[in-house]
Amino acid sequence: MEAIILAGGFGTRLRPLTYTRAKSLLPIMNRPMITYLLDMLPEEVDTVVLAVNYRKKQIEEYFKSYDCGKDIIVNDEPTPLGTGGAVKFAQQHITDRFFVLNSDIICSLQLEKMILFHEKHRSASTISLWPVENVSEFGVVDVKEDGNIIRFVEKPRPEDAPSNLINAGAYLLEPFVLDYIQPDKLISMEKEIFPQIIKDTKRFYGYQFQGYWMDIGRISSYLQVHEMLLDKNNMSQMIGTNCKIHGRVDRCILGNNVFIGKGSMVTSSVVFDDAVIEEDVHMDRCVIGSQSTIGNSTRLHNVVVGDHEVLSSESSYENKPIWTQQIPEGYPQKQIGNVIGE
Repeated sequence: MEAIILAGGFGTRLRPLTYTRAKSLLPIMNRPMITYLLDMLPEEVDTVVLAVNYRKKQIEEYFKSYDCGKDIIVNDEPTPLGTGGAVKFAQQHITDRFFVLNSDIICSLQLEKMILFHEKHRSASTISLWPVENVSEFGVVDVKEDGNIIRFVEKPRPEDAPSNLINAGAYLLEPFVLDYIQPDKLISMEKEIFPQIIKDTKRFYGYQFQGYWMDIGRISSYLQVHEMLLDKNNMSQMIGTNCKIHGRVDRCILGNNVFIGKGSMVTSSVVFDDAVIEEDVHMDRCVIGSQSTIGNSTRLHNVVVGDHEVLSSESSYENKPIWTQQIPEGYPQKQIGNVIGE
């Protein structure tokens, strides 16, 4: 059985962190995001097709040293093709029923149970479902009690919403679904392919699961997932190897070889490998890129600092990204493709 992991996006809403790395390799609790998905895969899945475009070589290099017990195929898209186009481009590697998973989802979904649900209902397509409070921000499903989905409603008013359930970014598809997708085109599974399958087969189901779900699409959710995982694992913080901490750290995740100087206070932040936080720095709800330096007596709140940046002493920033280097060639100004659930 195969699983296609959609890992080709630029991650524009996570810039500047994604100027220098693939979104799927962003560290979460000091592990690349994509490894959480790989851990979810059931034994039936023996082959993983990574649909990639941006930073393909970086992803290939990572999987030369990381063994997840599955065959990994890095499938290079010539151009970004959206969720549908990426699935179609991977068709040559599909032999039977297959999963499609979005690489930026962290959740408690048990794919083994999703398979059983799919088989029980003889479904043509099964998608994972998650409840949300603000339905007006998402596309929600109109779903029967047995899980049969009859339509999607895009960003309804609360009084018009047929449910509070949204597409949660995991799909289990029968191989004939591939016939619906035109090759070499930017296509959305969610907006173009799924409605047609609902219309033609009447066997389109939603599997609702319990626990937790988070789409790591923005810096705010990137910080929130760390807070959630700290709580879930009953941890106050996570400190990597060879860190030198001479100040105070609270509710933080520090990578390897991080230095924090005397008098500095770092709270609710994520600091990547080899970063230097000098003396008397106060920093709250920030993400600090790898090999960056934060100068003495700097004050930061809700700031994202890209890799290899140097902030001079006594700087003060709030609610902004910091990137002073050249933007990678071809990096888009806005998002390309599809946002799950939106």
